Amino acid sequence: MEANSIIYEIDQLAIHKVGNKLEHEGVFISDSTIQLNETISGLLSTYFFTPFKSEEQYQFYSELSLEDNKVYQLVKEIFEQPDKLLEHSAQMAHHLYENSGHARIKGGEFYVAYFKDCVINGSRADAVGLFKSENKDTFLKIYPDGEQLQLGTDMGINIQKLDKGCIIYNINAETGFVCKVLDKSNKGNETLYWFDYFLHVRQIFNDYYYTEQMINICKDFVKKELPEEFEVSRADQADIIIKSEQYLNNNDAFNFGDFSQAILEQKEVQDKFADFRYEYQQEHQIQLEDNFTISDAAVKKKKSFFRSKIKLDKNFTIYVHGNPELILNDVDETGRKFYKIYYDNEQ
Repeated sequence: MEANSIIYEIDQLAIHKVGNKLEHEGVFISDSTIQLNETISGLLSTYFFTPFKSEEQYQFYSELSLEDNKVYQLVKEIFEQPDKLLEHSAQMAHHLYENSGHARIKGGEFYVAYFKDCVINGSRADAVGLFKSENKDTFLKIYPDGEQLQLGTDMGINIQKLDKGCIIYNINAETGFVCKVLDKSNKGNETLYWFDYFLHVRQIFNDYYYTEQMINICKDFVKKELPEEFEVSRADQADIIIKSEQYLNNNDAFNFGDFSQAILEQKEVQDKFADFRYEYQQEHQIQLEDNFTISDAAVKKKKSFFRSKIKLDKNFTIYVHGNPELILNDVDETGRKFYKIYYDNEQ
């Protein structure tokens, strides 16, 4: 059972306020942990865990030594001495503030929670959660006023919308733990401050990672590189995309050579695909194995790539979901381009 379908009891919780350093908003440090009743604990657990739906997993890292990663070191000490959570959470809050200098970063509440006996990768382990709430929603309040009811408003945190989070599971400590990370409120360069500057995490090289990266490479090759290097129609591109989906759905294990031959007919194109893969890995600084177990979760996440769309001027759009052999493109005697589509039933 996945962690985001379980409500875990919060063993300890510290909350601090972290502002935007560029605006000199400062840091407010609580002097004690929060005492929670069962209802609030359940609501917070749902708030913290539910958004983590992706199978992506991360780990702390450092260019020199893991001991130089501040959050990793503090989390490691919390696992060793959970009663130090408040002290170490305050250090994390200051570290977060030092990395909150971008103009678009909002101040907010910073939570550090300790959970016991969580489930990850089929095993059980304690976890430390780091969360930040930045955006507030307006809520209606209805309250009695004499013989009638009145309407009012208040600002508060929507527990369906976690802005930033990181759950660190106490396994594989020597390689940077196993983490799940998200940032729902920032895009582009602002996201770097949570992932890179504050946490300094990178995706774990596992079957999910390899499957996801191979689909990305295939997507860029088919949609960008292939039309520039070879004469291919959109229908030909759709054919390759559908064959790649069939390979990933019909096989448990991935082999780059087998995959290349299954989706590309010409040896020249296969060689170009191999070259493109190498260049892509160098440019994006990613690692990729020739053989790995195909991750169904990664294939499902990338399902939009496997739905080919052919736009014809501003008049028609053809969606290719199945057998590409049923759609043919050609040019008539007047030089006008056309598609011929075969079908059994009209719906």
